[in-house]
Amino acid sequence: MSEQSGSFEFPVDMGTVPHVTTFFDPDSNTFSYVVREPDGPACAIIDSVLDFDYSSGRTARESADKVIAHVREHGLKVEWIIETHVHADHLSAAPYIQDALGGKIGIGAEVITVQDVFGKIFNEGTEFQRDGSQFDALFVDGDTYEIGSMKAFTIATPGHTPACMTHVIGDAAFVGDTLFMPDSGTARADFPGGDARQLFHSTRKILSLPDETRLFMCHDYGAGGGRDVANETTVAAERAHNIHVRDGVDEDEFVTMRTERDAQLSMPKLIIPSVQVNMRAGEMPEPDETGKRYLKIPVDEL
Repeated sequence: MSEQSGSFEFPVDMGTVPHVTTFFDPDSNTFSYVVREPDGPACAIIDSVLDFDYSSGRTARESADKVIAHVREHGLKVEWIIETHVHADHLSAAPYIQDALGGKIGIGAEVITVQDVFGKIFNEGTEFQRDGSQFDALFVDGDTYEIGSMKAFTIATPGHTPACMTHVIGDAAFVGDTLFMPDSGTARADFPGGDARQLFHSTRKILSLPDETRLFMCHDYGAGGGRDVANETTVAAERAHNIHVRDGVDEDEFVTMRTERDAQLSMPKLIIPSVQVNMRAGEMPEPDETGKRYLKIPVDEL
């Protein structure tokens, strides 16, 4: 995607207004989306959730089943199952949804960096492929794809993780964890492979979209409990009010703030199971000789 005079050339017409249906998982504060073309059945599912109880190691599919039921009830055709990044706070239900509804699983091409970094942290063996081959499609900056009659394009927005991408579908942009609601700011940048300076530049890419662009969040925590959770805002609102990257905040100011803030944060409670599963496109590790599957807990590594 080329930059000219502080703005970006958009490879598709952003005038389309897709139907967006939102699903909220309160256990992980995650928003998942079904994004449907205006006048047809084609849709994409973005950032699905597999329920996981850390204390028992049990999985459940209630959240994913709600999405599947919606798709079937409305006679939709799933063409894409999109991961905005390798999530550290919930497990993806992409393979389960794909088995039920079809569609291709896509993620940013820099997932290979995440696989390399976390493959070492989790001491994965040589059987764990670090080439992104677990996914059906690897997107790079400026890629375009179709959801029925809708054109979509990708913006690489690393900083929170190397594989973070914003997916722009008509007048709607799905920003993953790069941005939060204006009163909550931005994502952290201290995970392995994260970078606060990269994150600042990524936010400016998103905020170079037209002011009226609808921005859909992956998470919200009610601004620390001060309001109800919310998932949608606009570029204009973020530029005017985002507490971390509103217009007028410079790069060094942001990097200092983000670095100091991140040093005070604990790791997400599900980062260990989430990354192991999500870097495999939502699949569990291969079973051992007894048929049982195990997740690893690295000590003093995160």
